[in-house]
Amino acid sequence: MRRLHLLVLVGLAAAAAAGACGRTPEPEAAAPQPGTDSIAAADRARQDSIAAAQAEAERRAREEAERVARERAAESAAAMERATAEVRAMVATMVHFDFDKSAIRPDDAAILDQKIPILQANPDLRIRIAGHCDERGSDEYNLALGNRRAIAAKQYLVSHGIDAGRIETVSYGEERPIAMEHDEDSWAQNRRDEFEILSGGDLLRTP
Repeated sequence: MRRLHLLVLVGLAAAAAAGACGRTPEPEAAAPQPGTDSIAAADRARQDSIAAAQAEAERRAREEAERVARERAAESAAAMERATAEVRAMVATMVHFDFDKSAIRPDDAAILDQKIPILQANPDLRIRIAGHCDERGSDEYNLALGNRRAIAAKQYLVSHGIDAGRIETVSYGEERPIAMEHDEDSWAQNRRDEFEILSGGDLLRTP
């Protein structure tokens, strides 16, 4: 009886051992791999970030170029305005005459010489020359003298190649003095030709 019990125990142990040896081990869980969709999404995000950075750089470059262009345009416009003002001042520079004379004096011829290249560089420029006198003499005489003075300046310019059709003349005699005293200094200032721009003077080129 005791031997039988021992044999049963040995048999059970053997069966248990055999069962343990025959069991297939469970495989270890594989590490998760990124899916195709997630890789594509990451790549799109990277490309979008690059594109956004490029677009921002292009925008900034465009804005900078526009700013520089505006500054240059403003500087150019200001320079042109300054040049126009200088040219207008030269056109307006008066010439003066000796008492009871209409001949162009050498120093006044130099002033007219400065007007010639301006008129040549600005073919649309038209001017009026106004002759003036001092208060001595009759009204009729001074009107005639002022006319001779205006014509003398016009003829000088025309003789140097300026189209006569671009120059008008007028005489005011003694009617418009710029110096009001009754002395030689005032009279010398009033014996003059004035130059007025009639047209084409909005934007003048420097010779």
